[in-house]
Amino acid sequence: MKIRNLLLGSIAAAGLATGAQAADLGVLTSLDVCDSLGLSGLTISSDTNCLQITGEVKYEFNWGDYRTSNGATPAGSTGAVVVGTPAGAFSIADNNGDTDWGSKVEAWIKFVATADSDFGPAKAVLKIRQIQEQQWTNSTVSELGDNEDLHFNEAYVSIGDSTVIMAGKKGSIINKGDDEPFNFLGLFNSEKVDVGVGYNDGLSDTDGTKIKDGGHVIQIVSDLGNGLSVGAGLEALNQSSAGQAGTAVGVISYAGESLTAHATFMAGGILDGDIKAYAVHAGMTGTFDNFKVRGAFAANNDLVNSRTNWEALASAQATFDMFTLALSGEVENVKAVQSWGFGASAGFAVTDGITINLGGRFFDSDTNTANTEGYQIAAQLVAAVTETLKLTGEIGVYGSNSGLVPPAGLGGTAGTYENVFYGAAEVAWAPGGDFTASLKGQAFSNGGYKATFKAAKTFQ
Repeated sequence: MKIRNLLLGSIAAAGLATGAQAADLGVLTSLDVCDSLGLSGLTISSDTNCLQITGEVKYEFNWGDYRTSNGATPAGSTGAVVVGTPAGAFSIADNNGDTDWGSKVEAWIKFVATADSDFGPAKAVLKIRQIQEQQWTNSTVSELGDNEDLHFNEAYVSIGDSTVIMAGKKGSIINKGDDEPFNFLGLFNSEKVDVGVGYNDGLSDTDGTKIKDGGHVIQIVSDLGNGLSVGAGLEALNQSSAGQAGTAVGVISYAGESLTAHATFMAGGILDGDIKAYAVHAGMTGTFDNFKVRGAFAANNDLVNSRTNWEALASAQATFDMFTLALSGEVENVKAVQSWGFGASAGFAVTDGITINLGGRFFDSDTNTANTEGYQIAAQLVAAVTETLKLTGEIGVYGSNSGLVPPAGLGGTAGTYENVFYGAAEVAWAPGGDFTASLKGQAFSNGGYKATFKAAKTFQ
């Protein structure tokens, strides 16, 4: 590519020196199909196709005393503080006295071949991914983790510009945005469902009600202009379970200067005509001068168990010259169990490179049952030491009223709050070249501790 560009540049210079017409030079530069298609980055071109190449390698290593003997979620009886239900919905740390560690490598490379057509860009997408992870507990292998053999994570074709048709193996068009709380600690249940509101809560693979997405798909999305777009698709067409095979998805989204919003509708198990669940995910974010407001809602109708599960979240943020205030709340009714929580934070810009965040969050996982509450209070200091080096320190306390007999060393009696204090420190390095690295240490007053090292490099 560099040689070709050098040759074209030399010819262009020669043409200018001899008074060649600009139109002749245009013919020469048009040989680069990537430029004519408006594509940049790491590319290789032929006469008709531009091949874009992107990828990433990530590594993570953990060491400490943070897992139970079998690697499962702590249930409150092995030194872990559990916020929420006694079943261990929100585990904090474990200190069973044995050293734990884990190592994980994740890598992917993506090829996108694009050519022009009468209907817009025609693309073939291939993404290859592999994950190697191993977890050790008590110096013995406890589980394999999220291992994935080398495989095509994506393999699909698409065609179109303002309207795009896609078919093959790829991710979902379900819009899950506009649902993250603004306060810096977030919310407990929001964190549990991958930050936001979950449309699958209360559904399960056991009875075939859980809605699947992505996989083998046929999708169409269209930009209608003025920030409005719509999409429709058939997803999970490769599901082996007949009850979960085929998910119908419909999406409508809007993105304007001060407002973003969406609504996604889903129906699972449509291929055999036996739909087991419907679901919806909707969210809205408004930005008005120094203020932001956000609201999100997700629900599903479980036809197998004749019940409706739903979650809602609201958050607001106000930003001023030196400080930022945020308030968030969540409420849900899943499997006829009602729960709610809230969180708040205040951030202060002490100097251009130093910020202090103060915050707390609370959650009651069952409003009809005693001793199911939990909370977290924390103070955080973020300092940009240089343009490439950032230090973060945090101290705080987790508390739970799980109703269980407190683990050894925590004190207290059953049904009373159990508090565990913690401290964390992290150094993050971003020297450029799309390389990042970080080292984080955590220590808990119940004896648990954890050190985490991460490194990653992307290219495009």
